[in-house]
Amino acid sequence: MKLKITVHGVAYEVDVEILDAGNGFPSARKIQHSMPSGGNVQGNDKTQPQKAVKPTDYPTGSSEGVTSPIAGTIIEVKCSDGESVTKGQILVVMEAMKMKTSIAAPTEGKIKNVLIAVGDSVRENQMLIELE
Repeated sequence: MKLKITVHGVAYEVDVEILDAGNGFPSARKIQHSMPSGGNVQGNDKTQPQKAVKPTDYPTGSSEGVTSPIAGTIIEVKCSDGESVTKGQILVVMEAMKMKTSIAAPTEGKIKNVLIAVGDSVRENQMLIELE
């Protein structure tokens, strides 16, 4: 059985095989997936390659603040309250699924409030830093 799953705007084509319980598999399921390499699968049209999406491409905030693009753990905070920052400056480094993700300032501004600390677990879209 083929399924299409979209995660953060990236479409994946997934092959799912449900194994028969009579073959010694009580309710086991074998899942095979194909990750996009250089292009994404969108619908049934595999001829239109699209830009591969990296975690740092996800929206990470607005002029009001910086949000987490994914759920994970904060491993480094590179800013403090009252500090002036430039657009693109790395403010936070987090780890999710054993991968580090750097989160940059979406705009130039001043840090109003740092809402997280090293070791905190954060949810996707959670506000991390408020900007003035």
